[in-house]
Amino acid sequence: MPSLRCLLDRHSGVPIYRQIVDQVRFQAAAGALKPGDELPSTRTLSSELGVTAMTISRAYAELERLGVIKRRRGLASVVAALPEAARVAAEADELRRILKSAASAIRQLGAAKSDALRALEELLDGDEGRTP
Repeated sequence: MPSLRCLLDRHSGVPIYRQIVDQVRFQAAAGALKPGDELPSTRTLSSELGVTAMTISRAYAELERLGVIKRRRGLASVVAALPEAARVAAEADELRRILKSAASAIRQLGAAKSDALRALEELLDGDEGRTP
């Protein structure tokens, strides 16, 4: 079974179940979790993360509602197989979600769009040590 990695920030203000949902969605969109990969049981993951089983159950229910996982009674939940168009859309949604806070910070700084895009390109190219 591939390792589901969830890093929780108990001081972020984001509910724990939502952090789990976001991280599983990201890992599925990035290909770290593949269709058919089994997820840990509610009890196992709650023990690993030090949260209640109800928190994990709520996260898994939301992931199922979003079509990211399939829950199977008496069996492990698995990452859902998505058609290519849905997979591409999920990847784009994750990218937008990740960049949303960066866009907000850029607007608050009053930075020019061209400067922000140039900085992003440098980061993507691995030139994060350069100064503009």
